[in-house]
Amino acid sequence: MSLEALFSPRGVAVIGASADPDKLGGAMAASLVPYDGNVALVNPRGGDQMFTSVTEAAAAGPIDLAVLCIPAPACAAVLDECGAAGIGAALICAGGFAEAGGEGVGHQDDVLDAARRHDIRLLGPNTSGFFVPRAALLASFVPGVASLSPGGVGLVAASGGLNHALAFAFDRELAGLSVGVGIGAGIDVAAPDVLDHLAADDATTVIALHLETISDGPALIAAVRRAAAIKPVVALVIGKNDIGEFAQSHTGALATSWRTTRALLEQAGAVVVETVDALVTAATVLSRARIAPTASPAAALVTAQAGPGLAIVDAAQDTGVGFPRLTGSTIETLSTLLPPMTYQANPVDTGRPGPRYGAVISTVADDPEIDVTAVYALAEPVVDLVEAATSAHRNGAAIVLGVDGPADDVAKARHRAADAGIPLVVGPQAVAVALDALARDATLRDLLADTSAPAGVASASGPTVDLPATGLTETAAKDLLERCGITTPARRVVTDLAQAQAARSGMAGPVAVKISSADVLHKSDIGGVRLGVATPEAMAEAFGDVRDAARRAGVGEEILIEEMAPAGTDLIVSARRDPVFGVIVVVGVGGTATEVYADVAVAAWPATRGWLTHLPDRLVARGILDGHRGGVPVDRDQLTDVLDTLGRLVHAHPSISDVEINPLRATADGLIALDAVVLTDTLATKER
Repeated sequence: MSLEALFSPRGVAVIGASADPDKLGGAMAASLVPYDGNVALVNPRGGDQMFTSVTEAAAAGPIDLAVLCIPAPACAAVLDECGAAGIGAALICAGGFAEAGGEGVGHQDDVLDAARRHDIRLLGPNTSGFFVPRAALLASFVPGVASLSPGGVGLVAASGGLNHALAFAFDRELAGLSVGVGIGAGIDVAAPDVLDHLAADDATTVIALHLETISDGPALIAAVRRAAAIKPVVALVIGKNDIGEFAQSHTGALATSWRTTRALLEQAGAVVVETVDALVTAATVLSRARIAPTASPAAALVTAQAGPGLAIVDAAQDTGVGFPRLTGSTIETLSTLLPPMTYQANPVDTGRPGPRYGAVISTVADDPEIDVTAVYALAEPVVDLVEAATSAHRNGAAIVLGVDGPADDVAKARHRAADAGIPLVVGPQAVAVALDALARDATLRDLLADTSAPAGVASASGPTVDLPATGLTETAAKDLLERCGITTPARRVVTDLAQAQAARSGMAGPVAVKISSADVLHKSDIGGVRLGVATPEAMAEAFGDVRDAARRAGVGEEILIEEMAPAGTDLIVSARRDPVFGVIVVVGVGGTATEVYADVAVAAWPATRGWLTHLPDRLVARGILDGHRGGVPVDRDQLTDVLDTLGRLVHAHPSISDVEINPLRATADGLIALDAVVLTDTLATKER
């Protein structure tokens, strides 16, 4: 349902208005004074220029938006009155609803019921409001919003307070806002609704998104995907250190809600940042510049100060931005513009800026290998940095200016750059953030241009699974993987030593001897695993030890004899049913480092084949997959098939919450699943 009544109302009624500016209704009424539309102040007690009811106010002039500055218990009845008067949107700032517990839960239910009865779009409760500066629509009780300038940044913040803090930050950057919204409790209008509104808003050139708790993950990701297909979306997710309860599988523990949210936002096309400052910098820059989609964005730096320049390149390269050597013709031209002692290959160190600074910038920006050119200098009277960059900017080059210097000089440069439409940031770190944002926006657009469907080895609906009431043993879990087309080692379940000896002699090479039970999650912890068993004598000893461990654990005496796989590169992969986002797939490099550093990559399923193939490249330890120091390289196509297969399996069977292979070993003959985990909503079966 449209949000036009909320953000473009013909008139606004302030319910609970007051002449006292210290009261919520007084502050809100004062904020709305500049609004060009009809503003009606409503208070049952009456007063100077006040209506005593919504009905009376609506009869005097058109009203689309009601701003409720009244206690929680009174809100539902007022919404009924608003609905009868034809009002299509409401803002509730007050608290005292579900977050307060007790009667507050009922108040929230009543408010939501009233809004739905009358098709009223409801923002809040528990928010300090929103603003549309270009229309002077300032539905906020924070007086400072009157100073906000219109601009291209559409801001969606989970917190009303952070909505205001970010709005003021964008204003200082001279980016300005198209719309700024604090979602608050979000019981009706939530982030996906506002994202869709901003995606269709011509005044919005970039969307800045701040997220905390997410109630409807698929709706959020779908809205981000729709918006990012039209304009840049920059997202900040709060909650890195809140990992909640660990799932029983390793990947369940590693794929925290914070990590999953960030990964899926990127998969939808958003540039995800780490800090509030980075959100402001990235969104400001992307509101003024964007580079063409490309798999490997190349940056250049022109700097008048070598030390800060090195800091910029170091920080930017750490995020993956490339700084290739300039072409020979570019360097040849630069040699005619710069002193011979300067470094001219990239970054270009000009020494002190001089009268040819503009020509240097244009020469570098014109290099056919360069997608974006950053320029950094201290503010000096020797050169007008903005003027020097303007020529290259007008020729269509993507330019980012970085400056430092006295506050007055920086402020002047900021205003002139804003007028010219050139992104300007302050300080070396901000330049690196800007380059990273531009580069990631370009790579995401390039990657997401591939709309091919996955082509995994499983059928579209996934294999049929009949889960036993007692859960899956390791053998049953691996049988399931085999039916999905995933290779597993040869194995046999035995109950006595003679069967164990026969099983060993029928397998190639050493074998593993393990407890076979759905009730033991960590077999090695109770002495239930023996590896490298190669002789009859070793089998007799290993079988006796593992059988004794099974007896002590009271889990029966079935023993698994399994052929050991050759050495290779170990991975950990899984598909799981995330409670917020649905089916996700996870990949990491095997070993304890993955757990210690949480080095996993996460994607929503279904995903394009291109995205699944690219997923391991998001790992810090990605080099191991390419055969580091003589290791066995991982077949990326086969790994993509495994990830897609696991996603299909979980999707097709709602009772399965998690399927994990740990390790999945890359050998010279391909990938082989050495261990398996199958979890359901009531069962947890894990074999080690």
